[in-house]
Amino acid sequence: MLAYTYMSTYSWLMPNKTIYVADDDLPLFQRAQELVGGNLSGAVVTALKRFIELEEGKLEGFEEIVLRVGHNGARQVRFQGALLAEHRDVGDERMEHMRVFRSRKNKFVLHEQYANWSEYPESENWLRDLKNWRRMLGIEHDWGDYTLTIVDTVEDLKGKIPDLLYQRVSDIAEHAPVEELDI
Repeated sequence: MLAYTYMSTYSWLMPNKTIYVADDDLPLFQRAQELVGGNLSGAVVTALKRFIELEEGKLEGFEEIVLRVGHNGARQVRFQGALLAEHRDVGDERMEHMRVFRSRKNKFVLHEQYANWSEYPESENWLRDLKNWRRMLGIEHDWGDYTLTIVDTVEDLKGKIPDLLYQRVSDIAEHAPVEELDI
């Protein structure tokens, strides 16, 4: 086991901190030190900040959300949030999937996917596609256009989403998602 001792620049203000690292974990610390140009303390602080942010978000009911954006979802975005409501519509010509999240910073995130049946990826193995019934029925589809809209208030969503979805999101935003009963 190896001990790393960190000394603050202002060591007269703060005591030294020693972190004990198991021998098996040494390569991890050495690689981190290489990646940050020798400032291992900076890497540890950055990792701890990210860890604390994620864990505090979980305690508040948020989770890490990763969403596709762009044509065929070629890019991804990530944030901490909670799903408030979603809407699916599978028609003769296209499929629509809308989800509304509340971010940890109390913004509202609208994620939309529109996929035209005429753009459905053709496959030479129709039996494989038939077995992939979730995709065929539109429950899961991975082509089309994905958009992301971030707004400050629920009212900013009005007109951007179907009225029934707006009513649901508005109601959820006004009330706690879970009411604690003292019974």
